[in-house]
Amino acid sequence: MKFSSETIQKILVPTDGSDYSIHAAEYAISIAKVHDAQIMVVYVLDEVVIDRFTKITEREDIERELKTDGQRYINYVLGLAEKENVKATSLIAKGRPFEQIVHLANGLNMDLIVLGTYGRRGAERILMGSVAERVIEYSHCPVLVVK
Repeated sequence: MKFSSETIQKILVPTDGSDYSIHAAEYAISIAKVHDAQIMVVYVLDEVVIDRFTKITEREDIERELKTDGQRYINYVLGLAEKENVKATSLIAKGRPFEQIVHLANGLNMDLIVLGTYGRRGAERILMGSVAERVIEYSHCPVLVVK
């Protein structure tokens, strides 16, 4: 597939607040600027994380705290986009991150997904899997994984 400014108009940028996702967002913003595209920044409230912490505290408290963190991460990326005069929107979703990312990319007809990776190793990677790997596997649009 050959990319041109007509093919990249909407870029999905998942963030989790990590340095890796911020670096990926910066990369996505630079791509958007070159192609005069817009980005959509998404943070996914991970159901697995919520379920794990519900044993310690109330589900609503966990969700509220994660949502607050997610909005802060989103706002940071939106600020980066604004500095570069790149159109940006955002949303917070809830579920399994890779499923929500793929669902949003398909449902919103995104042209590209740009996300960061963090090198999980050993048993944790086997048990949890990699969000980036699963997005690549299930996405119907191109995926750029930024280290």
